[in-house]
Amino acid sequence: MSGATAICGFHAVSSAIDFAPDKALTLWLSRRRRDKRIQSIIDKAKQYGIVVKYVGRDELDGYAEGQAHQGVVLLTRATSIVSERDLSRLVAAIDGVPLVLVLDGITDPHNLGACLRTASAVGVHIVIAPRDRAAGLNATVRRAASGAAEHLPFIQVTNLVRTLKQLQDNGLWVTGTAMEGNNIYQSDLTGPQVIVMGGEGRGMRRLTREHCDQLVYIPVSRDVGSLNVSVAAGVMLYETMRQRLAIEQEP
Repeated sequence: MSGATAICGFHAVSSAIDFAPDKALTLWLSRRRRDKRIQSIIDKAKQYGIVVKYVGRDELDGYAEGQAHQGVVLLTRATSIVSERDLSRLVAAIDGVPLVLVLDGITDPHNLGACLRTASAVGVHIVIAPRDRAAGLNATVRRAASGAAEHLPFIQVTNLVRTLKQLQDNGLWVTGTAMEGNNIYQSDLTGPQVIVMGGEGRGMRRLTREHCDQLVYIPVSRDVGSLNVSVAAGVMLYETMRQRLAIEQEP
């Protein structure tokens, strides 16, 4: 169906309904599944008036288009990728202290999806990634994001350095992750913030690094060496949230 996308699997479908029930069109279920887990999704779908249809395995496989579906497929209105021309407007419309996540060249769709999921959990307002040599919003990303991709603004840009300058002009402080930086737990992440995570293996590109206002690192054991980018993004974002909550709770 043009203008629509299929979300597959129990958790991804359940989260997608929670995040954006107004975008859900049809819930397809395997005729063979009648367990409590299925019933919980059915109840949720009925709560929001989503059409529920029982189909055979072959038909369900067709809707899933090769994805592992666990007997559950949700057809939703496709989420449009926001244009970079809308960035200043989106930043200006943020209610509260802005928090933007920039992913500098993540190529693994599972890592991108995991980053989107964590970004949604901590209240990131916008996620930005390069248009070239980086993963985009495909079915694998949407499933790994567990519904976050359906509501979190995701912008792919042609020139990441220019975008960082634009964010700085809008009053945001750009924090990049690099081992030569300061300890994350000794760094201030409380203001309007752009968190920049580098791609798998190589980290941030040189020009990206040069346009950061500060660099920070996550301390790890020598035996570990480095963290997976989606794990590192989680640490960065939750430390940012912790610092902000601490300020809010000050007398």
